[in-house]
Amino acid sequence: MRTPRANGYRDAWAGELTAARAGQPARVAGWVHRRRDHGGLIFIDLRDRSGIVQLVFHPDQAPAAHRAAHALRSEHVLSAVGEVVRREDGNVNPNLPTGEIELNVAELTVLATSETPPFPIDEDGPVDELLRLRHRTLDLRRAPLQEALKLRHQVVHTMRNVLTERDFMEIETPILTRSTPEGARDYLVPARIEPGAFYALPQSPQLFKQLLMIGGYERYYQIARCFRDEDTRADRQPEFTQLDLELSFVDEDDVIETMESVMGAIFSATDFPVAPPAWPRMSYDEALLRFGSDRPDTRFGLEISELGSLFAGTEFKVFAGALAAGGVVRGLNAGARELPRRELDALTELARQHGAKGLVWAFVQEDGTWRSPVAKALSAEEIAAVTGALEASPGDLLLIVADSAAVAAQSLGALRLDLAERFSLVPEDRHDILWIVDFPMFEPTDNGGWTAVHHPFTAPVGDLDGDPGALRGRGYDLVLDGSEIGGGSIRTNTPEVQQKVFEILGLSAEDAQARFGFLLDAFRYGAPPHGGIAMGVDRIVTLLAGRDSIRDVIAFPKAATGADPLTGAPAPVDAAQLRELGVRVPVRPAAPAPAG
Repeated sequence: MRTPRANGYRDAWAGELTAARAGQPARVAGWVHRRRDHGGLIFIDLRDRSGIVQLVFHPDQAPAAHRAAHALRSEHVLSAVGEVVRREDGNVNPNLPTGEIELNVAELTVLATSETPPFPIDEDGPVDELLRLRHRTLDLRRAPLQEALKLRHQVVHTMRNVLTERDFMEIETPILTRSTPEGARDYLVPARIEPGAFYALPQSPQLFKQLLMIGGYERYYQIARCFRDEDTRADRQPEFTQLDLELSFVDEDDVIETMESVMGAIFSATDFPVAPPAWPRMSYDEALLRFGSDRPDTRFGLEISELGSLFAGTEFKVFAGALAAGGVVRGLNAGARELPRRELDALTELARQHGAKGLVWAFVQEDGTWRSPVAKALSAEEIAAVTGALEASPGDLLLIVADSAAVAAQSLGALRLDLAERFSLVPEDRHDILWIVDFPMFEPTDNGGWTAVHHPFTAPVGDLDGDPGALRGRGYDLVLDGSEIGGGSIRTNTPEVQQKVFEILGLSAEDAQARFGFLLDAFRYGAPPHGGIAMGVDRIVTLLAGRDSIRDVIAFPKAATGADPLTGAPAPVDAAQLRELGVRVPVRPAAPAPAG
């Protein structure tokens, strides 16, 4: 860090004082991290943003400062001046950057006192998350969060540097815009200037960045704040940050190469051990077949295999019925496992939670037969064929699902991840990154319609007048260790194709014009071929930092409920504000009084 400008509080960072300053005066400022009273001498570990330095108060050398140090407590704020001295050999702390020196304090100024914190600041032990969020200001002082936010700054700084070097322009897009639902609920803001009308907070800058391409800017990026009114999870927040970028006159390879340069630089700057680009690509269909997910974790095996051809003439009704209905039979080899029946039942229930009607399990025995509830329903030839296809050995546990392709993928993918966690199959020092490409353009909805796999502005490939399910989309996702960290696509750039996509999605020409007329109109004035991507900053930092939740890498996150324990948001507003906005809130009926 650059030496601070000398003033009445400090002339040096606490964590950067070294033996090179021995014999020289220094003034530091910060918080009391830890206090130790050895009867005569008093030791204070002083903490600022840069780190910790040990202060020593001598009763004979600086009696006034020593008396004042008696009253110091955890998190008091102070400024101290004294001489930097080397520690005696036996007192050197090799675990501390400043461990060779200490500051013999001559003068002490207490700048602020502190009540006893509700949890220790000087320890990294577990603290209830709700308590941490309620006292986030104190939590921000703790080392884990400080380290995470420093890492976050480094990630964003690297993003900006790489893209600026590649001639991108950072351009802000509106936060107050109109509602154009993109799959999740919008956050709505009442418009005082037009009672009954609402702004919406953007779920992404998608449409505006396309307009920037039509406007001729060709290389755009933004560290964008986005908002989605959906249930929170460990990797989701109602407001989140993404790196958003768009390029003109490009194809998929151009966007992918650009993002590989950005992410490659981030991994290098943060010493994250992952292979350098170019990164492998896997088709969407292959990912679902082999791993049961379009964000596959490829760090461990347990790959899924297609088994349907082995049961072409089977008499086992479960498998025969699934195949006759156009479904599949797929399975995986869980390896040599000896699970009790209750755990097998738990695996079956997990498969059911992901849509499967059931789960076939089988243990391969020494003679090649199966120990399984369905063993008697299968022929010896079928058992041998499946055992061979799954490369199974005696003692191995086989798991098989017969259902639609989508359900088989979801359920076996979930089982695969459960087994990996249950048996610690993911190597701690391995990180895998890959692109998922060649997505379907549409997927069927429960009501018989279609929805876009990425979003409706992705460019389709195929006959738009044919089967929507056969169309592919020019999308691509970047997956790190089984987590999607970014996704994008080449976009549609003509009003005719865009209108046809809307039509497949069940949006009439009138509705499309009402919602997206500003984009369709812009297309009529010469839109270049363009594409882009959005990268989840919160999720990237979470993975780099090795944290379990994105709340641990955000300065002021919402709780799992979506509420903010720090500020109390969301909160009621007074009636005058509501009247001004033309908003009426229904009065909730009072709870009935208890009987008796």
